Amino acid sequence: MLKLFTQTGWRFLWIAVLVFGLDQYTKALILRDIDLYQAIQILPFFNLTHVYNYGAAFSFLNDSSGWQRWFFTLVAFAVSALVLWWLKQTTKPQVLIPVAFSLIVGGALGNAYDRLVLGYVVDFLVLYYETWQWPAFNIADSAICLGALLLLIDMFKNKEDKNV
Repeated sequence: MLKLFTQTGWRFLWIAVLVFGLDQYTKALILRDIDLYQAIQILPFFNLTHVYNYGAAFSFLNDSSGWQRWFFTLVAFAVSALVLWWLKQTTKPQVLIPVAFSLIVGGALGNAYDRLVLGYVVDFLVLYYETWQWPAFNIADSAICLGALLLLIDMFKNKEDKNV
C-alpha cells in the first residue's frame, strides 16, 4: 500500500487536500465577514466581492431552475474520479502532470462541496479594469485553471518526446 503512495502520482494528493482546505477556509471567511454583494477594493483592479454562483464557470446556466446543481456536482465527482485514476497511472519521475491533476481534483471537489452543502458556489475574487470585469471566481477555480495550464505546458514541453 505504501508503494501506491510513493511510486505513483498519489504522492501529490496532499496538494488536492491543501487546495480543498484553503478553498473552504477562504469561502468560510467570506461568508462570515462580507455581506452578500459587498465589494471591498484590495487593489485598483481587484476586489473581494461576495457572490453566489448557481451555475458553472462564468456563471454558465446560473439562471436555470436548479437541475444544474446536481448535474455539475455529478460532473465534478466523475471528473475527479477519472483524474484520480490518471493520477494513479503517473510514474515517480513525473512531477508536472501529477501536480496538475492534484490541483484539478482539489478545485473540483471544493466547488462540488459548496454545491452539495450550500446549493451554490461561493465566489469572491473579482478582477476588473475600468468598466470591464472578469466573472467572480474563487480558490478552487484558480486551482483548476492552474492545473489545466500545467497540463498544457507539459503537453508542449514534452511534444518532442511524444513524437519519437
